[in-house]
Amino acid sequence: MTAVARLAHDVTAGALGWLQANRHFGAFEDEVNSNINDPDATYKPLCEVALAASLVLRDGVAGTAELQAAHELLDFSWNQLRRGDLLYERQLRHSVITDPLETYSHHARCGLRHEALEQTVAVTSAVNSMTEVLPNRRLAVANAHRVVGVPRDDDLPAMFRQTWLGQTPAPWAIDWYTAYQMTHAAFHITDWGARPQDVPPDVAEYLENWLPVWFEVWAEAGQWDLLGELLIVGASLPEPRCDPAEWELFAGLQHADGLVPRDSEPVDDDPRERFEANQHTAVVATVAGTVALSRLLGRGA
Repeated sequence: MTAVARLAHDVTAGALGWLQANRHFGAFEDEVNSNINDPDATYKPLCEVALAASLVLRDGVAGTAELQAAHELLDFSWNQLRRGDLLYERQLRHSVITDPLETYSHHARCGLRHEALEQTVAVTSAVNSMTEVLPNRRLAVANAHRVVGVPRDDDLPAMFRQTWLGQTPAPWAIDWYTAYQMTHAAFHITDWGARPQDVPPDVAEYLENWLPVWFEVWAEAGQWDLLGELLIVGASLPEPRCDPAEWELFAGLQHADGLVPRDSEPVDDDPRERFEANQHTAVVATVAGTVALSRLLGRGA
């Protein structure tokens, strides 16, 4: 196992263990219905944890303890969502939103199915109404359909070409917000590293040239969460880019308990505050380590 592979494994193990140990902070506090007042408070983080767990199980390169933790986290998320009923009710009530489908795709990836929800999204998909939405968001929904297996005639390569990344613009014309949009375009066209062959050659060359520059910029700015997302993009290229120095920097940020801080600001001592502030970065770290290790071990195209 290479040095990067060991780092990737250890980062995943630590971050996943931290998410599992603190999962109770990510539970709904009260009985929740389809009218979620603040989706970003609990619902969105819960969906992100499901994504990370599903990718650990999909790629199957983690150790026994990590695979068990991923199973437990995915079951936790599924039960919080009332085994899909909450997603089904939310999709019925709010026909033009896509988060029920996108959240469901993480569970369906691992065999947790809800027949009524699948029937609903097959005939009332909001994607056909998404005319005023960022291109990478259209791509996200198309990938969710692909994962779930909803028959559609989406042209994902054409959708990708409409994104900032797909047009390979001047690489210095990027800010913090655009950088996150860029990473997500890469995530969705490759289905989180499973389809690296779907990155067009010119885009792959563009990323090979500029990912090191962007990593240096955001490292200097102390944006650790974004560094993790850039590592995922690099590992998702046709020829995976897993730079040892970048991985050593990122792994060095991880605390002994597995927490990975979102940025260079001090981490709060309060357990709930620590979780709410850094949960997303733990998800990113879990995904980054999983995809990198999977690619380095020869999984994926």
